[in-house]
Amino acid sequence: MLNNNQLNKNVANKTAVIGFLGTTLDNGFNDKRWQRWRPTVSLGLHDELLVDELHILYSTRDKRLFKIIKDDVAQVSPQTQVIGHHVSLSSPWDFADVYAELYDFAAAFEFRDNTDYLLHLTTGTHVAQICWFLLVEAGFIPADLLQTSPCSRPDQADPQGRYQVIDLDVSRYDGLRARFEAEKQQHWQTLQANLVTQNAAYQQLISDIEKVATRSTAPILLMGATGAGKSQLASQIYALKKIKSDSTTQAKYALDKFVEVNCATLRGDTAMSVLFGHVKGAFTGAASNRDGLLKSADNGLLFLDEIGELGLDEQAMLLTALEEQRFYPLGSDAPINVSFQLMAGTNKDLRQAVANSEFRADLFARLNTWTFFLPSLKDRLEDLPANIDYELARLGSEQQQQYRFTVEARQLYESFAMSADATWQGNFRDLTASMIRLTTLAESKAIRVEDVQAEIERLKELWLLPISNILQSQNSLSGNEPKPALNREMAEQGSHTVLSQYLDERTLITIDPFDAVQLAYVIEVCIQHKNQATAGRYLYANSRDKLKSPNDSDRLRKYLMKFGLKFDELGKNTL
Repeated sequence: MLNNNQLNKNVANKTAVIGFLGTTLDNGFNDKRWQRWRPTVSLGLHDELLVDELHILYSTRDKRLFKIIKDDVAQVSPQTQVIGHHVSLSSPWDFADVYAELYDFAAAFEFRDNTDYLLHLTTGTHVAQICWFLLVEAGFIPADLLQTSPCSRPDQADPQGRYQVIDLDVSRYDGLRARFEAEKQQHWQTLQANLVTQNAAYQQLISDIEKVATRSTAPILLMGATGAGKSQLASQIYALKKIKSDSTTQAKYALDKFVEVNCATLRGDTAMSVLFGHVKGAFTGAASNRDGLLKSADNGLLFLDEIGELGLDEQAMLLTALEEQRFYPLGSDAPINVSFQLMAGTNKDLRQAVANSEFRADLFARLNTWTFFLPSLKDRLEDLPANIDYELARLGSEQQQQYRFTVEARQLYESFAMSADATWQGNFRDLTASMIRLTTLAESKAIRVEDVQAEIERLKELWLLPISNILQSQNSLSGNEPKPALNREMAEQGSHTVLSQYLDERTLITIDPFDAVQLAYVIEVCIQHKNQATAGRYLYANSRDKLKSPNDSDRLRKYLMKFGLKFDELGKNTL
């Protein structure tokens, strides 16, 4: 129990207590009520607890009980002013209703600086107690919490009972909070805690990666199909290494940052500049110095996704940077010293790429110290239910909603998802996009059978879209420049693979298939040309002759703007 000095922050201040009328504990209409403990009346029976104001919240049906309690308090504590506040609750067990009512009460209540407030928790439902606590903790009610209780011996009549004041000064609990944080961090120091899987082979793979990530600084190569989760796994490996490095004093394990780039977006001189930086005047348009990603990754982890798309010249410079821990920015004679761990991802067979002279054998040998093959979604169908739940929870958190399947809809979706008809060409990206569509279109946040049926048809159409044939049939275009060679793998994977590098997920799921195919082709053409004007002349080679004043560059600019894109960003940045 707190003494007067603890109870009253300022002895000159008044003390006011706020609480519900206890319809059960405060109940009593005959003289026997004085022989038992009643929480609200007991507030006036303590010599060391001097209550100047007692604010009681009650409903209309309890008006008679409120009058009795008011009169009884006046008998035991004449100096206490009892003030009633009528509240209207449709259900005292409905959290939203109770919280809203108490929030409105607190907003309208006139809290005075010369008064110390206590919030009586004993009366009211458990829901009301939780709401009181939240409002105090959030600072909406400037009060300490007051808990009253009867005598410990039930056979002993004691109307006074006991009380305790609870101060919500969170600084007093710093030690306890630190302990919880330490235990939480210890739990998350494993990749298994972050990756939900029931696939035995994948569990073993993650276990092996975890050992390597925490014991080695050699390059790590993640191989797997597009959408298999290489980028996500790379970021989680960094998080694990970061936690481990923070708990050791060995400098070689220190990781300050995580730098990621998709090499498929790097073309020509852009690749050199993005990776290694340049000095002012190194080439036309180099108006200022640029550090480059390798320098940015100094003392950190550099993840090069789709490293198989990197040009041979860039591969040579990367190998030098790995082996000598230094490199030369474009146009510079001064080397930059760096120290970083490299992690790479690819959906290509780099061994075959080496055989085809598309990838340097020496760089592959350097990367091949630790190579892990990530299974596709089709190889982990037992993980589908857990990943569906994960996506629903993630999207619900983002939208502050709670999405759910009906039982029949869930059964239908999982049955299709695990069938031979579901090819999951985009792996987990397809699953994520599917969940976005379902939650966006669901009425009342419930995904029903008809929603799933429509989504199944969308997935079938998506996986059957003959993007490669469409892209390769653009022979009607003519011009002086040769037709750019389209990336074969991107064409085969469909327009989704191209557009996913530049459009957000919600745009991807709402764009018409026709627009998707057309935009994917336009992006490929833009990437292959040095400037917007030449790309425009190529794309509008026939129609431009019909215009009096053709402005191919402006036409292309306006077309890209429809999708929030700019020519200079294509081939350089991804989401």
